[in-house]
Amino acid sequence: MTKSNWLWIAALIGPVIAGCEKPVPGSDTHGTAAPGPHGVYTVVTTVGMITDIVKQVAGDKADVTGLIGSGVDPHLYKATRNDIAALQSADVVFYSGLLLEGKMSDVLVRIARSGKPVHAVTENLDHEKLLEPAQFAGHPDPHVWMDVSIWTESVKTVASALGEYDPDNREFYRANADAYCVKLAELDKYVRGVIGSIPESQRVLITAHDAFNYFGRAYGIEVMGIQGISTESEAGLDDINRLVDTIVSRGVKAVFVETSVAEKNVRALIEGAQARGADVAVGGSLFSDAMGRPGTYEGTYIGMIDHNATIIARALGGVSPERGLNGLLEATSQP
Repeated sequence: MTKSNWLWIAALIGPVIAGCEKPVPGSDTHGTAAPGPHGVYTVVTTVGMITDIVKQVAGDKADVTGLIGSGVDPHLYKATRNDIAALQSADVVFYSGLLLEGKMSDVLVRIARSGKPVHAVTENLDHEKLLEPAQFAGHPDPHVWMDVSIWTESVKTVASALGEYDPDNREFYRANADAYCVKLAELDKYVRGVIGSIPESQRVLITAHDAFNYFGRAYGIEVMGIQGISTESEAGLDDINRLVDTIVSRGVKAVFVETSVAEKNVRALIEGAQARGADVAVGGSLFSDAMGRPGTYEGTYIGMIDHNATIIARALGGVSPERGLNGLLEATSQP
């Protein structure tokens, strides 16, 4: 898809706005408000990171359903017949944008043309904060949730969009968003602290694909991916050899697999480095384009980022609590 085509899609789907401030304990949204004129309405989302923030903001006012589950790569995902039916019957639709769900673009355009509220949660982000890798033909890197402060802006967009659809509960959505934003500020501070504890010479994060560039910029760690920012790109022998050279020359002790990307390239990387005498191993499995299993702490956005930061810090020689920020990480989350 060309950049001009995508800009046309973004214009067709249209913009939204919003606000953020104060906490509630736990990961669930609290508080109630009188039902709006729509009663309990239906929201359909694409990736889990969006599903989670919409649930936090919507509370008991909406039934929220995500289409792309844990361990599923959104770059390659194609909408099924059931997905299309769910989108058509939804009252409101949220997706990421920035070409993350590239293979679903035509479906999203058709749904938007029907007059249904369809919102990209990234549509109000400051473009000056977006990364545009040269190899991605001028398109911004879509993995913005890896920088908690940027993802907080998407929470505001969700609150504004829900308030627009259901104005009787506008303040309810704003209050939920404000409470959730405080939790995100705590998460952002935690990630900054544990990544900052890694010895400076060891702050090199090597993963299966380039999903962590926002993470690297926000938290001060150098990031390298075997594949590009879309998993549709193929890793070549030159890519593997380049990273093997880095591991050997800089004494990198750990590289990371991702739950939604095949491990074969990472395994090949480790074997190549070990063949040259490097002491390197898998540091853990990170959540990149998908969260953990539904019903688990890692199956929430906060749990996903807590898991990643805790695992990365521990594997690269930093210090992090055994069970993460909130003491809720599964024991199996530790390398």
